[in-house]
Amino acid sequence: LALYFHIGEREEKCIIEDIPSDTLVVGNYKVQRWDIHKHDFLESAPGLGMFVTVTSPSGEVLLSKLYGPQGTFSFTSYLSGEHIICFQSNSTRFAVIAGSKLRIHLDIRVGEHFLDESAIQAKDKVNEVNVRLEHLIEQIHHVTREQDYEREREEKFRKTSEETNSNILWWAIVQTLILISVGIWQIKSLRDFFIAKKLV
Repeated sequence: LALYFHIGEREEKCIIEDIPSDTLVVGNYKVQRWDIHKHDFLESAPGLGMFVTVTSPSGEVLLSKLYGPQGTFSFTSYLSGEHIICFQSNSTRFAVIAGSKLRIHLDIRVGEHFLDESAIQAKDKVNEVNVRLEHLIEQIHHVTREQDYEREREEKFRKTSEETNSNILWWAIVQTLILISVGIWQIKSLRDFFIAKKLV
């Protein structure tokens, strides 16, 4: 996931990532500040840091740390579900003048374990094959976890759909019984009325 978004200098912005359990998440970001004289975003925002907070689906805080104007953060999910990743600048300027726009470039990689190419080059060919094989096995485990998580979500969705269909069926049966009962009551009332008026 690679994106950028704009926030105010003291504003908090959160994104939601649906992540399987036991998955490593690595995020890289860079902050740019709007320059009112150049009418453009500066290449960097020196002196400005970012608070990064990550909350699990159960509400547990997995990460809460202050970083610089650009940095890398990482965490491991313990539960599958929607994780909330929030960013807020550490601007100390007063609210009246802290109206500067910030642009945050964000790249989030889920379940990836990146190879250190320099370390690989420093080793012989056998070790290189071992390292690449371990990387491939880790990627396979990640794909398996992703598939298991999607299977769980599909099963939950299917159960919800079946329950909804069952409720609709029972509601239709109840409505039919009510309509039949009302019809029988109306016929009986009309018959009693006609008998009382001696029309039949």
